[in-house]
Amino acid sequence: MTQFTTLPDEDLLATTVVALEEHGFSVEVVDDFEAARKAVLTRIPHGSSVMTNTSVTLQETGIQDAVNDTDGPYESARNRMLALDFQTQMAEMKAIAGGADYALGSVHAITAGGAVVIASASGSQLAAYAWGAPNVIFVAGAQKIVPDLEVAHDRVVNHSLKLEDVRAQATYGQGSYIGKVLEIRQEMPGRIHLVLIRQNVGF
Repeated sequence: MTQFTTLPDEDLLATTVVALEEHGFSVEVVDDFEAARKAVLTRIPHGSSVMTNTSVTLQETGIQDAVNDTDGPYESARNRMLALDFQTQMAEMKAIAGGADYALGSVHAITAGGAVVIASASGSQLAAYAWGAPNVIFVAGAQKIVPDLEVAHDRVVNHSLKLEDVRAQATYGQGSYIGKVLEIRQEMPGRIHLVLIRQNVGF
């Protein structure tokens, strides 16, 4: 649906940034993937524990690989988590994923009024985004900007889910679904940073 893949004009982008900042987010607008990757990595002190939550945007921008590089400067929470047994060590996996210094991911919609919406099947990343992680960095293509929360939910159901379902079928051999939805309408300043890319990236 072209309404969910069209990049905003500069006026709408600027208005949305102001609204997000008024609601406690810090925002950085960049032109391309390389600039987005640099913007994220320079915010994270070397030696920090970092959780890269599942995200096509993190993958396409190269942020996921940079953080999880075993020879890199960060402590990858994902690498630690995936070294455990899913059947017998779930509690430890949850503690690692939710206890990182930095939680990285993306959002499915950003309203012009300054809210973000994230949908998830399991909800595994949402606790860290909502409260658990001391630092959260979202990376999102500017095409995710929508007028309001009603259109945001429309985008999640009729755009993001359809693309994620295809990805999940190819990756996991099963489809996806919307199990839980998080809306962040207000945040304490300094906790969540949003890097907006002037390109169409992610779902």
